[in-house]
Amino acid sequence: MEKPKGKLISIGGAEDKGTEPEPKFIQKNNLNFFELQILQRIVQEVGGPDKHIEVITSASSIPHEVGDGYLRAFGRLGCSNVQMMHIKKREDAMNEDYLERLRKCDGVMFTGGNQMRLSTFFGGTEFLYLLHDRYLNDEFVIAGTSAGAMAMSNTMIYQGSSSEALLKGEVKLTTGLGFLKDVIIDSHFITRGRFGRLTEAVASNPQAIGIGLGEDTGLLITEGRYMEAIGSGLVIIIDGHNIKFTNIADVNYGSPVSIENMIVHVLAKGNAYDLYKRTFFPEAEMMHKGVVV
Repeated sequence: MEKPKGKLISIGGAEDKGTEPEPKFIQKNNLNFFELQILQRIVQEVGGPDKHIEVITSASSIPHEVGDGYLRAFGRLGCSNVQMMHIKKREDAMNEDYLERLRKCDGVMFTGGNQMRLSTFFGGTEFLYLLHDRYLNDEFVIAGTSAGAMAMSNTMIYQGSSSEALLKGEVKLTTGLGFLKDVIIDSHFITRGRFGRLTEAVASNPQAIGIGLGEDTGLLITEGRYMEAIGSGLVIIIDGHNIKFTNIADVNYGSPVSIENMIVHVLAKGNAYDLYKRTFFPEAEMMHKGVVV
């Protein structure tokens, strides 16, 4: 299998954009939330603050407001060459100006919003083909938060109630942007209680690894397989390869789903996971060296 030269950075949503703590306000996240560490990691991976980053706001219903927030955030990190792509329909994705900017930039950042907008706007377009080509053949960074992270895989959750999850049929899946194979990504995972939602998705697609991204938390993914946890929260890995029994194929829609022998890993900052070997590593360096623990 061809190793991508590029990198993916998938973020669980609500990543810090530089908000200062308010007096008498109890901050529920830990103090690392205010260090812009995930956006700083994006800047580091693209090669520094002078590199050209394009922020793609297509998933958002308020693209200009969201885009302005990223301009301010990246500006605080010293970035001077950040531009916005307000692609609002499929026709925009075929605009030659956007394609030329995509050919020249060092990385892109997909904002949050509605992941269906990403799949419907970009699926089958020259823009997506060019993104794949740059990811495979260049030292190119593709980052995405919330909807932008969920759309990175070939199988994408587009709908599903957290409270009704693990009742057959409550989770809806479609095709994502396809940078990762055999993976299903969910975002805002801890805060919105989406464990059951992702578990059901994996039970119905046991070849796929489920990735639940906490807020202000992400994964740096290299060579399409090596995943390092970054940010202030947790990443949940759900592996269904060893499921011995599930009733999901036989019960009626709306019925409870049972699952035997699903494996779960919990990653904090610095922990790592090899997607191909389906193996947890306490440190990313151990993973790259192939150290068995």
